[in-house]
Amino acid sequence: MSKTCYGRSVLLLTSAFGALSIAGIAHAQEAATDGALDEIVVTAERRSENLQNVPVSVGVVQGDQLRGLQSGGGDILELAARVPGLYAETTTGRIFPRFYIRGLGNIDFYLGASQPVSIIQDDVVLEHVVLKSNPVFDVNQVEVLRGPQGSLFGRNTTAGIIKFDTVRPSMDWQGRASASYGSYNTVTFDGGIGGPIVADKLAFRVSALYQHRDDWVDNVYTGASADGTVSPKKDAMGGFNEKDVRVQLLLTPNDTLSMLTSFHYRDYDGTSTIFHRGALVKGSNSVAAEPRTKIALDEAHNNPQAYKTYGASENIALDFGPVTLTSITAYETTKGYSRGDTDGGAAANFPVAGVPNGFGQSQGNVRDLDQLTQEVRLASNGDHALKWQVGGMVFDSRDVTDFYQRAYFLTTAARNPNNWVRLRNVNTSWAVFGQASYEIVPGLTLTAGGRYTEDEKSTRLVRAAANAAGVSTYAGRRYVKLKGDEPSWDVSLLYAFSPEVSLYARVARGFRGPTIQGRSAVFNSDFTTADSETIMSYEGGIKTSLLNNRVRFNLTGFAWKVKDIQLNGNDVNGNGVLFNARAAKAYGMEADLEARPFENLTLSAGVSLLHTEIDDPNAEAQVCALNGVVVCTVENPLRTVATAFGPVYLARIDGNPLPNAPKYTANIAARYDVPLGNGGKAFVATDWNIQGYTNFVLYRTKEFHSKGDFEGGLKIGYTAPGGRYEIAAFARNITNEKNLKGVIENYMAAVFNEPRIIGVSLSGKL
Repeated sequence: MSKTCYGRSVLLLTSAFGALSIAGIAHAQEAATDGALDEIVVTAERRSENLQNVPVSVGVVQGDQLRGLQSGGGDILELAARVPGLYAETTTGRIFPRFYIRGLGNIDFYLGASQPVSIIQDDVVLEHVVLKSNPVFDVNQVEVLRGPQGSLFGRNTTAGIIKFDTVRPSMDWQGRASASYGSYNTVTFDGGIGGPIVADKLAFRVSALYQHRDDWVDNVYTGASADGTVSPKKDAMGGFNEKDVRVQLLLTPNDTLSMLTSFHYRDYDGTSTIFHRGALVKGSNSVAAEPRTKIALDEAHNNPQAYKTYGASENIALDFGPVTLTSITAYETTKGYSRGDTDGGAAANFPVAGVPNGFGQSQGNVRDLDQLTQEVRLASNGDHALKWQVGGMVFDSRDVTDFYQRAYFLTTAARNPNNWVRLRNVNTSWAVFGQASYEIVPGLTLTAGGRYTEDEKSTRLVRAAANAAGVSTYAGRRYVKLKGDEPSWDVSLLYAFSPEVSLYARVARGFRGPTIQGRSAVFNSDFTTADSETIMSYEGGIKTSLLNNRVRFNLTGFAWKVKDIQLNGNDVNGNGVLFNARAAKAYGMEADLEARPFENLTLSAGVSLLHTEIDDPNAEAQVCALNGVVVCTVENPLRTVATAFGPVYLARIDGNPLPNAPKYTANIAARYDVPLGNGGKAFVATDWNIQGYTNFVLYRTKEFHSKGDFEGGLKIGYTAPGGRYEIAAFARNITNEKNLKGVIENYMAAVFNEPRIIGVSLSGKL
């Protein structure tokens, strides 16, 4: 997109957002003072506070809002359509989501990949990529903390945190449930119920999630398959089964002690990401001609994946009066597999330079993953001028993972049973942290926090790949160990001009430890590594609650620079390669608006504008090539390097945007209720989001990006008096947009968004 077009898009978005703001304020000025917006309480600083009084940029999604977005069978990725500055995608199915905040993330699909966005569920940090896919159900609220975080939550992170808080046990009987049915036999049930076992002493809550979708993508391949894949087959892929349960027990034997025990279990099986080979034509990023419902795969048994996860945590809080001591102990374990036809189609059907070529199936099996975390925190109590908290954390994650990759050139089409590696990965970390806030004068509060972290990773090659005769030619390292230790800190200042308007500014330094990429050993290539990266971030904003809290508008501007940023490219086999670039930098803004112009109409909107840039004149990335031919249209200067595999083409990436960093995103939602004579309401609700230019790789091309993608949803229904139950008809991706969400470069392969789902839903509460 040209600078002129980008500027026009920004102007259009800003104008539309401003018009909505003015409209909301104008109507609200004429409205009565009843029907004010609900107060949003967050725990972004590990204590309950009004969102407007927190000197951090926080995006909030309520549980009911998230359940509405997921009614069509969606998962955690649905958040990206609701929170400005947050982007999410996957090229490894539902078990490996990747998150980006303000442009910072990691495109690597390696099961041991490190991500700069941390996931926190009920105060437990989930670091391994499979654990980050744990479904969110019976959730109370989601908070997205933008910018470096480290003073308070989990492990250190350079991009930010996504924090999920589920509904906890109560000493009063409470229950809620929602169910939906839609296209492709898509079924979703999300519910929870609980109450006292012993009055005021012991309470429980049981929560459950069930999701199902039938297979709906046909495999139309009719040729021979070396790995036993059955084809052609109608309705071979695309479905899933998700079964989850969580049990919580809350013990409060007296007024000073609280013990929350939680157990959860996940059983998932489905289809990994489907790559549509040749969906992109050289010179264009249009995927209009590629059918969504059929594909010709000759490998990988129709892309199955399955995982089982168990977890438990103990959250103990002891109130000593002036201070509270909190201990959070958690254990997570998972194992499973994911198989995929990574070239996205039969190699014989896609000759390059006259030679059919492709990589067949790849498989990643987490044979055993164990994560243990322990956090202890001491925090002051009371609403005093000085508030503080200090603590420490230890983290231990260990896994044994297998990777299988069958190089499927037609001249070597026989299956090689020895072409797999086994890796043992260990990641240990410890940290001490603290934060203090002091109200200098009424309305002016200074907050400062710090953390010192040591992060250590090691990868051992337990088994190397071998040829069909069982002979390995691997000559690379079999053991790599890296360690990083750095301070991180943040300082913020919040000034409340009035109860309705606050200004804040924040500067923060973040740190992400070193990373090891061991999967390359499957091609007899040495491990690749990346050293620690550090970030300096600056932001300032205004938070407002106007017109008797009928309009809430928050605006933030930011800039950051990451030194030694960890990037991921490809080697000659299309395999992930880690490296450090000198730096990357960005600037942008985010805005959130919620308004109730009159009692029965609620409007919300969000927008983010973002510019990211790689800052390294020597940084290069390998581009799309097969059989010595560049198959895409590269728009950066190229350099050719001769190798044993043939020529390799490297593009200069200095000045390019970071992958999966949209130049802008915008969302808008509206709900209108019509009161009925029986005290119930008829309603109509809609939500829409749009995404600007988004590059998917490190180099610029005419093919590997998206722009102008949008999706919308609609819901029409009836709410009973008192909100006891709701029945509705809904549609997700109502216009059935086929948006490009990712690519496999060498094969011009495309990954699509979810199809249109039309259905009915029912929800209720006790």
